[in-house]
Amino acid sequence: MATSGNMSMRKRGERIAAYVFTCPAIALLIAFLMVPMVYTVYYSVFQYQVMRPDDIVFIGLENYKKLFADPDFWKALKNTFYFTVLVVPFQLVLALALAMLVSKKFKGVAVFRTMYFSPQLTSMVVIAVLWTVLYNSNPNTGLINSMLVGLGLEPINFLTNTKTAMNAIIFMSAWQGAGYQMMIFLAGLQGIPRDQYEAASVDGANSLQQFVSITLPNLKGTIKYVIMITMIQAMKLFTQPYVMTQGGPQNATKTMVYYIYTQGFQKGNFGYACSVAAVFFVIVVAMSLILQKLTAED
Repeated sequence: MATSGNMSMRKRGERIAAYVFTCPAIALLIAFLMVPMVYTVYYSVFQYQVMRPDDIVFIGLENYKKLFADPDFWKALKNTFYFTVLVVPFQLVLALALAMLVSKKFKGVAVFRTMYFSPQLTSMVVIAVLWTVLYNSNPNTGLINSMLVGLGLEPINFLTNTKTAMNAIIFMSAWQGAGYQMMIFLAGLQGIPRDQYEAASVDGANSLQQFVSITLPNLKGTIKYVIMITMIQAMKLFTQPYVMTQGGPQNATKTMVYYIYTQGFQKGNFGYACSVAAVFFVIVVAMSLILQKLTAED
């Protein structure tokens, strides 16, 4: 009986300790996630101008009606989906290729891992400014166009052409973000038993066959995780168009988050910006649930 009582006391103590350690995280979650979400929904039914904080008028669902009739909203949503649909597979393939490259044991491999991961350690603002210079349409200052002209080609207006601006941001974003996913894939690759590859080699399987039959099946869970986090990060695109194009040209790079920013902080339509943010949150959650359903185990 005494032993049972001691175990019960120990379990109670462990439960209390668990609550004590999780309370700070829960408090931060409530303060910086749940409370802002509630306030966002609350202010979305008001006409609230930042420059006139005392002039708040309840308008019900008018902000939402205005939102769905606003062509700029649909343009921003289209741009966000376009960016996400292209950057996720591009970044996934690039990260997996880099991970397989640096998973090999050769002299100086640690240097290559550091090089590929280093863009993650640099501020996105700095990266965006750097690539703005690289994309400069003037061959005398833009490195990429300087190389094109040196090859006898015409310079490209990467960031000032509606057909190339978003694609230029996609390429830069995939380059910057691939290092993080590379490290995740590298951890997954190192967890695959080597004897599986050895057995496949004995059976006469070449490198491509080993990749299809061994590497991909063992990385299935990792791939799902990378797709999910990359999609969520892609949907939140803001810094790159803000620094590089200011949403232009002709709103070609205006994304949902950038649209929320311009409405709330540039134009001062805080209530309307909150309605856009609320709808966007629902869209992101719905896409996450759909993706989770599609990638669920059979």
